[in-house]
Amino acid sequence: MGGNRLVVAISVIALILGGGFLLFDQRTKTKAPIKVGILHSLTGTMAISEKSVVDASLMAIAEINESGGLLGRRIEPVVVDGKSDWPTFASEAERLITQEQVKIIFGCWTSACRKTVRPVFERLNHLLVYPIQYEGLEQSPNIIYTGAAPNQQILPAVRWSFKNLGKKVFLVGSDYVFPRTANAIIKDAVAALDGEVVGEEYVLLGSHKVDEMVAKIVEAKPDVILNTINGDSNISFFKALRKAGITPKQIPTLSFSIAEEELRTMDIASMAGDFASWNYFQSIDTPENRAFVRRFKDRYGENRVTDDPIEAGYFGVYLWSQAVVTAGSADTKLVRQAIKNEIFQAPEGTVFLNADTNHTWKSARIGQIRPNGQFKIIWNSKKPVRPIPYPYSRSRTDWDRFLNSLQQGWGGLWANPGH
Repeated sequence: MGGNRLVVAISVIALILGGGFLLFDQRTKTKAPIKVGILHSLTGTMAISEKSVVDASLMAIAEINESGGLLGRRIEPVVVDGKSDWPTFASEAERLITQEQVKIIFGCWTSACRKTVRPVFERLNHLLVYPIQYEGLEQSPNIIYTGAAPNQQILPAVRWSFKNLGKKVFLVGSDYVFPRTANAIIKDAVAALDGEVVGEEYVLLGSHKVDEMVAKIVEAKPDVILNTINGDSNISFFKALRKAGITPKQIPTLSFSIAEEELRTMDIASMAGDFASWNYFQSIDTPENRAFVRRFKDRYGENRVTDDPIEAGYFGVYLWSQAVVTAGSADTKLVRQAIKNEIFQAPEGTVFLNADTNHTWKSARIGQIRPNGQFKIIWNSKKPVRPIPYPYSRSRTDWDRFLNSLQQGWGGLWANPGH
């Protein structure tokens, strides 16, 4: 009998404990989710680039949810279309914060967009994770910059091109704050390296009127074209280059906003041999990156590719999730402080935030386009580079004056309105 009573007692305890675990699991499932915003262009000229960053953010969220969520809560993404229109981005950011009450927003691509939404985040004391390389000249306590600062992409590319492609450069870009500022930084670097800028031309964001720009390149005969055109204008630009007889062998182009995703919509055979500067390429040969690429393809299709903004969008979600765990809360103010100390082993390598600037330490890389639409990595910085948002070629006061002149020239906007 004693043995039977022991068995019964053990069984009762097991039922009680099992019921306790069941109740705990049920409580976990019924906890309110942590809502986060994803704000990118799903339509318009920038959709060619931004749709894939949405996919990367959703993949990171799904992985975290599949592993148990955060603090016993699921992450609930609210995806919104910015429509390649910066006023829409600003209004949707405010709606996500005030009405949807998201704890953080992952989003924006163009700097005109980021500049337009920044006052919203600062006024509401909220947090944006921005995943795109950009022109610098900014730091905000309400923005986490997981893309490159100028000294992590633009300046290493200029130095590399001088050594390998030539000193006569032609600058082309979309007519908004990123290309205009990037080219000012490039011109300072070219002057310091005793090179020559033989031309500088811009096309309205989303415009396909590139023939005059290409004609001037033909006339100037540069050693290299440095390209900061964004969006689907690049398709027209490279078609016009090839039509004019400019090939990668004749005059190579080094791009700052064309990656594996954009190449899927372009004539890859004619692009092979040109170059791009990024911090991440799909071809990085490490176990972490191979696993990341495999997971992305398994989730979205074998024909899909990864690229730098995709990878930065992905690890930005993980940096935030680690900060939530560190803070023990999804409260935006607490997370803003906790995230400054986070380090993550990303597909590109180890990344960590500079607490003073909210910018990420990142390795710089140069890639050459292959006929299969991938990049052969031909140069890298070998270790993460400390972010310097304000290039040393001018004082911060001078850079601020430069930005103000651009904004005033565009009637208070951050891009040429085209009228």
